[in-house]
Amino acid sequence: MLRLVLALCLLAVASPVHAAPPPLRVGVIGAFTGGSAPMGLAMRAGIRLAAEEINRTGGILGRRVELVERDDGGVPAVGTSHARALSTPPAVDAVIGFVNTPVALPALDLLQARQVPTLIAVATASELTRRHAGEATHYIFRVATPDTLQAELIVREAIGEQGLRRVAILADSSAYGAGGERELTHALARRGLTPVLVQRFGAHERDLGGAVRAAREAGAELVFTYALGPQLAAIADAMAQQGWRVPLMGSWTLALPNFIDHAGPAAEGARMVQTLIEDGNDPVQQAFVGTLRTRQHTRRISSPVAAAQGHDALLLWAAALRQAGSHQPDAVVAALEQLREPVDGVLARYHRPFSRHDHEAVDARIPLIGVVRGGRVGFAHPQDKARLRPDLTRAP
Repeated sequence: MLRLVLALCLLAVASPVHAAPPPLRVGVIGAFTGGSAPMGLAMRAGIRLAAEEINRTGGILGRRVELVERDDGGVPAVGTSHARALSTPPAVDAVIGFVNTPVALPALDLLQARQVPTLIAVATASELTRRHAGEATHYIFRVATPDTLQAELIVREAIGEQGLRRVAILADSSAYGAGGERELTHALARRGLTPVLVQRFGAHERDLGGAVRAAREAGAELVFTYALGPQLAAIADAMAQQGWRVPLMGSWTLALPNFIDHAGPAAEGARMVQTLIEDGNDPVQQAFVGTLRTRQHTRRISSPVAAAQGHDALLLWAAALRQAGSHQPDAVVAALEQLREPVDGVLARYHRPFSRHDHEAVDARIPLIGVVRGGRVGFAHPQDKARLRPDLTRAP
C-alpha cells in the first residue's frame, strides 16, 4: 500500500499541470474622481466593455485581458506616480487612458522612456503624440481628436458655416488651454483672421465676468473657449448675466455634464466637436450607447466621446497583439503602425488607422459638430444624424 501511495505521488509530481496562462495586464490611468471624473468614468466604462468583449471570445493569444485601474484625480504628480508603478517590473503590457493634458505630459514621457505601448483615449493636446515622434520607436498612440483638428473644425463651423469673423478666445492657463488657444489662433490665421481678444484665466478661477466683459467690449461676435466644464459654465453664466447673446463654441468639453448642468439655460446653443453623439442612427453606435445606458442606469452618458474612444483604443491594441503574435513592446508598436486586419470599432471601421509617421487614429472623417439643445447634446447639422461609421482606411 505504501508503495502504491508513493507511486501515485510521484506520478502527480511528474504529470504536467495545464494551468491557465497569465493574463495580459493593461493599465488604465484616468481621472475617476474630481472635476474631470465625467470624462474618466466614461472612458473606463468603454474600456471595461471592450475587455469583456475580448475575454468573451477567448482573449488574445489564449490569454485573458486584466485591467489594472488607477485614479489620477486630474493631478499630474499622481498620474506620473501611477505610470511609474505600472511600468516597473512586473510591468503592464500596455497603458490606455489619460483624460487631462497636464497629467498626460509627464506620464507619457516616462512611459515612452520605459517602452510601454500607450494609447491615449481622451486627452487632446497635439503635443502629446508629437514630442517623441522623432525617436527610433514611438510608443505613444491616440484614439481622440487632436486639438489641431478640433480647432480647424470649429473655426470652419464659425467662419465657413456662419460667416462670423470677429472672435474672442477665452482659455484656461493650463497646458490644455494654452495649446487649444494656440491651435485656434493658427486656424484663424490660415483664413487671414486675428482674434479681437485672447484672454487666459487661472485653471481654478471661477469668476470670469471680467473676461467676458473684455470680449464684449472688444466687439467679439463669437466666443471660442478652451477649458473644462466648471469654467465653461462660469463663462456661459457671465454671458447670460451681462445679457450678451453671441455664439459660444469650442472644444469637445462643451458637451460635458458639468458644463451643461451647471450652466442650465445659458448652455443652450453651445457648439463643439464630437466623435460620438448618443442619438445617431448607426446600429453599432446605438447598441454601444444602449449597453452603457443600461449598465449605468441613465438616459444620458456622461461622455459618449470618452467611452467610445476608450473602447476602440483597447480593440486596436488587441488587434496589434494578435497580428504580432507577441506582447513584446516593439512588436506591438510595429503591428499598430501597419495593422493588416480591419477592426470594427464604435467610431469607425479601422483599416490601418496608424502609420510609422502618424499615431493619430482620428482624422477628419470621424468628428462632427454637436450642439446643446434642451440640456442634451444633439446634432448641429440634422443630416449628420443619419451618418454611418466611416471606413477609416489609410494608404500603407
